[in-house]
Amino acid sequence: MDSPLVSSLFRSLFRQRACLRPARNGAVLAHRRHITFPVAPDSSKDLWQPRSTFLQRDRSEEFGRYPMVTAKMLATRKERPKRVKMLVRDFIDDSLYNPHYGYFSKAAVIFSTPTPFPFTELADEAAFQTLLGARYTAFEDALDAAAPSDTRQLWHTPTELFKPHYGEAISRYLVANYKLTLFPYSDLIIYELGAGNGTMMNNILDHIRATDPDVYARTKYRVIEISDRLAGLQRAHVAQTTHADKIEIVNKSIFDWTTYVPDPCFFLALEVADNFPHDMIRYDSDDRPLQGHVMVDVNGDFFEFYSPLLDPVVERFLRIRQRVARPRAAQPWRIPGLLLRRLRERLPLAPNLSQPEFVPTAMMALFDVLRDCFPAHRLLMSDFHALPDAVEGVNAPVVQTRYKRTSIPVSTPFVHQGLFDILFPTDFEVMDDMYKALTGKLTRVMKQEEFLKSWAFLEETETTSGDNPMLNWYKNASVMSSV
Repeated sequence: MDSPLVSSLFRSLFRQRACLRPARNGAVLAHRRHITFPVAPDSSKDLWQPRSTFLQRDRSEEFGRYPMVTAKMLATRKERPKRVKMLVRDFIDDSLYNPHYGYFSKAAVIFSTPTPFPFTELADEAAFQTLLGARYTAFEDALDAAAPSDTRQLWHTPTELFKPHYGEAISRYLVANYKLTLFPYSDLIIYELGAGNGTMMNNILDHIRATDPDVYARTKYRVIEISDRLAGLQRAHVAQTTHADKIEIVNKSIFDWTTYVPDPCFFLALEVADNFPHDMIRYDSDDRPLQGHVMVDVNGDFFEFYSPLLDPVVERFLRIRQRVARPRAAQPWRIPGLLLRRLRERLPLAPNLSQPEFVPTAMMALFDVLRDCFPAHRLLMSDFHALPDAVEGVNAPVVQTRYKRTSIPVSTPFVHQGLFDILFPTDFEVMDDMYKALTGKLTRVMKQEEFLKSWAFLEETETTSGDNPMLNWYKNASVMSSV
């Protein structure tokens, strides 16, 4: 049962309609790891608060008194912090991955079905949506029968919706590239980052065993999973399969990985980067970047502060992006035309800072780990390049929760930790440029639809009318692969 505190919180949330936005009809979002970064210098000098059209109290003195914390420091705490300040990336990290109250540690449940959808027997895509709705209801009814909850955070992934066909497409890609360059001199070693329910690894291994026994005999599958709960679920799943001798579950964050792996391997990062912590920066009228901090007061309310004193992680990200990214991507915050910008600054109640930009510093950290610990890796990454109902800003996330089986998007990422998904789009142009600069590897970026047309047997997910939900449902997703 939900606690009275949680129920009270959500009743209050519904009363405060100003921060809520209705979900966009027809939008299909598939939602789907702990990061340690240097702490920013603790200085309250030259602090900025975003200008508001409402009266607001200057809290700079309060900000200066509170201690600076990180997500790693908060990982041992069972209660959400108060009277502290932190970088935005640490707030997001803590909200999503804190072992005691984080979204993925406690709240998130991945939808699954006991049998695949019978696509070839369905009349059209509308029939698939109807069947999906019925299976969703049955899945959640079964969960409520065991433990009722108004705040269950249930979401789905293409792996689960289109099993085993989506996993088999990934398998064909892996086997074809392995046999082209590595077989028979090296084993097929696969690392999967964040394996969810374990469905992808099972679909890939089933397919390799059925289609290429010689390759299967040389296949090793390793999962890197930050969530204790999901790692336990994956181990239980492995125990029920016939692939137990092929699979290893490593329960740790990829950002804590230090083991050197010299062997050639394939590294899968499928729908995981969207939940990586991001830093938040704004720019002043001179285009000077200011790094975002979050202050949590004695009541647990959140306040934004910005400082021109950048920590080494953000400073490095901006420096590398400026050097290697394409011109548009290197300065995404700019309003075109100096005159237009100056005119806007002179408008009454004009904002004193630019709109926020969310920068994927954790993605840069992932590329560092791949370069240093997996030098012979080949990356296969898929994620969303665009998302509807995002909060304000450049590369801004969708922030949403579920209450009584209804999705509720909100207009800020600074929300009650652990009860909201914070889901970012990926700028594949920037990530492509930065990955090549940091690893020295060549890459290819394509829409997920194009990838599936190359590697999936599309007739297996086609309805009798010719609709193909596996292609149509993820048009806002892209794939990046390296060689």
